[in-house]
Amino acid sequence: MDVGAVTAGAATAGAATLFNGLVDDAGLFPPAALPMGEALARHERDLAAGSPVLTHVFLCPASRIGELGGAPPKSIGLIVDKGALPDLAGLGVVSIDIPGEGTEPVVGACLATGLPVYVEPTRSAPGWLEAVARLPLTPGLSAKVRCGGVTAELFPTPAELGAFIAICVEGDLPFKATAGLHHAVRRYDPVLDVYRHGFLNLLLATCVAVEGGDPVAVLESAEADELVRLARAVPEETASRARRLLVSYGSCSTSTPIEDLRALGLIEEENG
Repeated sequence: MDVGAVTAGAATAGAATLFNGLVDDAGLFPPAALPMGEALARHERDLAAGSPVLTHVFLCPASRIGELGGAPPKSIGLIVDKGALPDLAGLGVVSIDIPGEGTEPVVGACLATGLPVYVEPTRSAPGWLEAVARLPLTPGLSAKVRCGGVTAELFPTPAELGAFIAICVEGDLPFKATAGLHHAVRRYDPVLDVYRHGFLNLLLATCVAVEGGDPVAVLESAEADELVRLARAVPEETASRARRLLVSYGSCSTSTPIEDLRALGLIEEENG
């Protein structure tokens, strides 16, 4: 991505492609951990507002589908937090996420639904990147990566996250991300004494990998101005393939990603 000729305020068509349908609604999950009623009400408000940055997919653990009531969200991303796949009748489930390496008994039942299935190998387990590399061997499986959590140990290093992205790009393996991506740009968290990954860093690192480069340097950058310049310079073809691979990420806040992108000048301000 050659940014030399990019001027302030200029953007390629690829820049818009990067942010469309990017953020899943993870309001039920920490640190927000909204009560179900509040999470559903916020989801309805987001649907009415219609931001193109949001997927309007409501992420819900399988153990809590009984709390959705008689009018569940139209699009649900099911997180299988139990050993078995629950009955999906009457639910607008559009994807299924499961923990493990892709060899668990529940995988077959999930694949039989015909829905996209995202497997999240445990990063603390030995050989987790090898488990990611094996996922393309089972048609229908995609990957998921955890980018943070409530303790510093849950944050992958830029090298680890870069290796994950490189594996997915090389294997043409779609992936989703979750946890820790609270803001657009990488930043230091003094409470956890760790650097939090930025979702803009993650997007641009995927673009770099798509073009055959090393994603780690972009993941390490906390220079907002330079990341904005890179985002504005992304070619449409690169952005399209990057977003076909990086499908979305879950955020417990559905407003902060939009606010960050507006503040960086990467999406337009709301009218009125």
